[in-house]
Amino acid sequence: MAQSGQVADAVSRVTGRAVELVEITTYGDTSREHLAQIGGTGVFVTALREALLRGEVDFAVHSLKDLPTAQPDDLALAAVPVREDPRDVLVARDGLTFAELPDGSRVGTGSPRRMAQLNAYARSHGMSIETVAIRGNIDTRVGFVHKGELDAVVLAAAGLSRIGRTDEVTEFLSVDTVLPAPGQGALAIECAADNADLVAALGELDDPFTRAAVTAERSLLAALEAGCSAPVGALADLLADGQTVKEMRLRGVVGTTDGSSLVQLSTTGPVPETHDQAMELGRELAAEMLAKGAAGLMGERAL
Repeated sequence: MAQSGQVADAVSRVTGRAVELVEITTYGDTSREHLAQIGGTGVFVTALREALLRGEVDFAVHSLKDLPTAQPDDLALAAVPVREDPRDVLVARDGLTFAELPDGSRVGTGSPRRMAQLNAYARSHGMSIETVAIRGNIDTRVGFVHKGELDAVVLAAAGLSRIGRTDEVTEFLSVDTVLPAPGQGALAIECAADNADLVAALGELDDPFTRAAVTAERSLLAALEAGCSAPVGALADLLADGQTVKEMRLRGVVGTTDGSSLVQLSTTGPVPETHDQAMELGRELAAEMLAKGAAGLMGERAL
């Protein structure tokens, strides 16, 4: 609701038209099962897309990392606004950083991707932690720490930022420690593909650099044949020479959730100028990762 409200305000600014928020509850919101069990891919998206196709809403706002990588023909990804901080954050008791957690600490997350990388970091630094699968909104997750049930939880920085609660963060985790989910921190604004005027109006909010980056990240995910609940991290960032952006670097990681095995690679190339170039960057890195054994680390592959 917070992120949709921000987009609604932005759409009003560029179109001069009032925007009404329509609250839609999705299966991902109501199910208490872990994302990996209920399929992950699309569980937060399907109900919104169905409302779009029925004409009940004009456009929908998604967290881009929740979108399946295949885009339906009848819906347009009209805008990917400027991305928020893509990093993950730690909210820990007593203001602790991850490296300061004592042995045996219980760290909550609903993400196999985070589990894989946190456990790998702990293993390589002689730490002993227990990752605990959790669900729920930000209040619920942070509450596990405040109640003493967990020593720490790991969340997306963007979610806390959008509701003004970054003061609760005890550490912003470096992307060298935990690569975010493909598309993390970015929003996707979707509408009917045949509504050219609306596609054009919403396109005013599009950020070409963010779109190129998340397209490369999601191309990697798709080429690995993995869904959004798979233990895959990816981040594309722009490399600048002074004030001039010269190249895009794409990093990817796949790992077993216990952190015992990771495949982590990166590639660098010219900043993509087209959708196809961004897609190709992701496919190239995925091919290298598959050649290094990534497929065997992902558990069940999404078809």
